[in-house]
Amino acid sequence: MAPAGLGVCNAHDHLFLRSPLLPGQELDDAAAAAAELAAFRTAGGASVIQWTPYGMGRGAAELPRLARESGVRIVAATGLHQAAHYPPEVLERLRSDLAAVFVAELAEGIGDTGVRAGMIKVAGGFHGLDRHARYTMAAAAEAQLATGAAIGVHLELGTGALDVLDLLCGELGVAPDRVVLGHLNRSPDLLVHRTAAEAGAYLAFDGPSRAHHATDWRLPDALAALADAGFADRILLGGDTTTAGARSVNGGPGMPHLLRRHRARLGLALGEDLVTRFLTANPARAFAADWGRSGATATA
Repeated sequence: MAPAGLGVCNAHDHLFLRSPLLPGQELDDAAAAAAELAAFRTAGGASVIQWTPYGMGRGAAELPRLARESGVRIVAATGLHQAAHYPPEVLERLRSDLAAVFVAELAEGIGDTGVRAGMIKVAGGFHGLDRHARYTMAAAAEAQLATGAAIGVHLELGTGALDVLDLLCGELGVAPDRVVLGHLNRSPDLLVHRTAAEAGAYLAFDGPSRAHHATDWRLPDALAALADAGFADRILLGGDTTTAGARSVNGGPGMPHLLRRHRARLGLALGEDLVTRFLTANPARAFAADWGRSGATATA
């Protein structure tokens, strides 16, 4: 589809997710995913970028039906999260040629589902990059250069952004505008934000505050600082629903929060036109890829 087809886009969220680090909070209920999408659509949403990577219960086979029935476009991901999310035997099995796995899921499909991934998701660590992160990012860079797909990076508590850019862009040759740095709302370091934006990366501010993160009241100032410095075109907004309890259908903020509360609040602080750009024009550029065909981007 054409990039503009994303419309109002939740640039980072999860319909399905499973991890041993979140026992009992799995996102594995297709009916709940459908209800969440319906609520997001009612709130004005048109597309969701699902950052769930390989081996974490992506629900790829369910995505086409959910997209058709909800009217919400869904972009799936390949990639690999931090090592703690996987059994050692899974990581060992992938170690021979991880980049080939990513390329196959981008170019051919995820397993036998027929669903092609539309972005690559990897992860850094807390204020640094361990051996696993460097290995997965090297594979992601190879896959990005082969396909054009964007790389989304989980920053642990919002930290390590500049280390990520040094590796992906400085050492591995990925263009900065192919990198989306996630969770920057969790570390409201305005100097780091500006440095990353000056480098050319996209900055994702994704999800309502949690008790151990920087609170929402600091976000308008961070976004205003970037916009005032000329980097409004680098900003993305998302929801990052990672547990069953956080879904709106279970009483949490869920996907609709981005548009029901977050958008309105930021609009009051920054102006509705600017926030609309964060939700539409910016993700259309950030996730667009040539895929060997003119003017195309990824869908589920």
